[in-house]
Amino acid sequence: MQLKVNGEIREFEEGSTLLDLIRSLGLEERVMAAALNMEIVKQDAWGNAVLNEGDTIELLDFVGGG
Repeated sequence: MQLKVNGEIREFEEGSTLLDLIRSLGLEERVMAAALNMEIVKQDAWGNAVLNEGDTIELLDFVGGG
C-alpha cells in the first residue's frame, strides 16, 4: 500500500501499524512524536494504529538549540 511519510510516497505492507512503519525506517529511537492523518498518536498507541492506503504520516524528532 502507498503511504505519504513526511511528504514522500512510500510502499508498505498491508496491515502495517505505525510502529511497524517506524521500525522499518530504523527510526524507533529517534521519533518523539507521530501524527496519522493530522491526528497525534501517543507513543504507547503506535502498535495499535493500523495504517490504510493513502494515509499521511508525519514523524517528528526534537532538536535542541539556541
